[in-house]
Amino acid sequence: MPRNKYPEETVQKILDASLKLFLEKGYEETTVLDIISEMGGLTRGAFYHHFKSKEEVFDALCEKLFHETNPFKRAKEQKGLNGLEKLKFVLKTSFDDTKHHQFSMASMQLMESPAFLKKLVESNQELAPMYEELIEEGVLDGSIRAGHTKLLAELFVLLTNFWSIPTIYPMTEEETWEKFLMIKEITDKLGLPVIDGEMIALCRENT
Repeated sequence: MPRNKYPEETVQKILDASLKLFLEKGYEETTVLDIISEMGGLTRGAFYHHFKSKEEVFDALCEKLFHETNPFKRAKEQKGLNGLEKLKFVLKTSFDDTKHHQFSMASMQLMESPAFLKKLVESNQELAPMYEELIEEGVLDGSIRAGHTKLLAELFVLLTNFWSIPTIYPMTEEETWEKFLMIKEITDKLGLPVIDGEMIALCRENT
């Protein structure tokens, strides 16, 4: 059997097909056979040569989407912004990137999986230092008046990426909104006024 001369193209076709199906059907309803059927002539063997399961595909998609739309990298490129403004940029970008936002919503179906929760914890441990770097920048330029930047970054990730997830903490639409306002109150009191009027409006539109 001849070797695939273009493995990157094959992987991309698998990821494109999987993303389309995850968004249309949902993660749980999508099977490996569905992905293979959507791959445009690629075989079952081609799929399993690159991925052992749809869970591995999902992991690869998460990684790819984050690096493609990495808001922290984009924020650092905004030379005219101070540290606080860069943090706001990061948060607002998550609402602006429709495909990434839709995929994030689709991933909520995986929250009951212990393996996925473990991955979520690991990924959020990686996020905290990125937030910490921007918080420290804000402290240095005077736009943020807060201490314990490492702890503050970890708390912010905990509040926004765990406490506010309805599949982990079930909540009504009204409770979701109340929780968002409480996060604002907490971060304001800790010297991190990152949730402003524009962010409130964006959140209201998406709840």
